[in-house]
Amino acid sequence: MIKSYKHIIWDWNGTILCDVDLGIEIMNELLHQRSLPLLTSLSYRDLFAIPVKDYYVRLGFDFAKEPFEIVGKLWMDEYELRKFECGLYDGVVGVLDSIQQLGIGQSILSAYSQHTLDQMVDHYGLRKYFTHIAGLDNIYAASKLHLGQDLIKRLGIGKREAMVVGDTEHDYEVARAMDADCILIANGHQSKTRLQALGVPVLDDVRSLVH
Repeated sequence: MIKSYKHIIWDWNGTILCDVDLGIEIMNELLHQRSLPLLTSLSYRDLFAIPVKDYYVRLGFDFAKEPFEIVGKLWMDEYELRKFECGLYDGVVGVLDSIQQLGIGQSILSAYSQHTLDQMVDHYGLRKYFTHIAGLDNIYAASKLHLGQDLIKRLGIGKREAMVVGDTEHDYEVARAMDADCILIANGHQSKTRLQALGVPVLDDVRSLVH
């Protein structure tokens, strides 16, 4: 599935880092405080979106009463306190190792803030697998399109020589903007039904990338 590519570009949250349950838990506390309907793991995957500001609107937040910059920071502050409660997806280290042994380059492209992304990659001992680790300069996860276009230039590879591995519609959008192929994993932040509608391969488990 991946041997024909020169570079694999990984999403972080929901693809390598299993942080879905923590994200739901933190959001449900914010929703409860505002008497808004709570999320289940199913409803979350149908509602989550990037830019995350759109996701907050879907959940019923009223930015006229409480600006996104404030409520978004409340969520992120709690996430930052608890981020190391998350683990990596089962088998992902073995997949990274297998790709490295094939001589294929790997990078991370994330809408997560650069500082925290670096901190977490080091915490989990993964830096040795990646030539580039690209994150945003803020906490608001608006888009990573510009990061992806910059990364593909830095890699100096041609069309369809890179593959993006992610878990959201936004990863697909980024792959298209980069002229890269895309494979999506359906155990992250968006439902399998939403991902399958995009017309690219959708896997149930990251381990299927190399098996």
